[in-house]
Amino acid sequence: MTQLIHCVYASTAESIFMESDIPALLERARTFNAEQALTGMLLYIEGGFFQVLEGDDAVVDDLYGRIKRDPRHSKITLIIREPIAARDFSDWTMGFRTVDAREAGKLIGENDFFKSASCVTQLDSGRAKKLLGAFRTGSWRHQRTGTHRTIGS
Repeated sequence: MTQLIHCVYASTAESIFMESDIPALLERARTFNAEQALTGMLLYIEGGFFQVLEGDDAVVDDLYGRIKRDPRHSKITLIIREPIAARDFSDWTMGFRTVDAREAGKLIGENDFFKSASCVTQLDSGRAKKLLGAFRTGSWRHQRTGTHRTIGS
């Protein structure tokens, strides 16, 4: 029997990953997620990833297992994996936003928390839920596919 879950994790990008790789990564992820009935969003915070995946438990767990084996990630940290009654990001196969450390700190009300890329792996479930809530209900919500800032801006 399948169950609808969300999986929230954080990781640090390895040096083999370049920010300019993000558009291609998003294109592949959105295609795969649409095929697998997965939804969610991804934040890129100065070299760190923060992501929520929503869908059937077996599909989400399989994808999370693949992410854990991906050499572009290190310090992969599972923050939350739990059943959900409904999807929070049902209209996004993969919402996206690049956020700088200052903006991320404001979103969770802790301006000094995001000091390095690895700090995303230190998010607890409370901070993670604040960040998810800001993304879910904020002005980004109107951007159905997320955004990608110009590299170097």
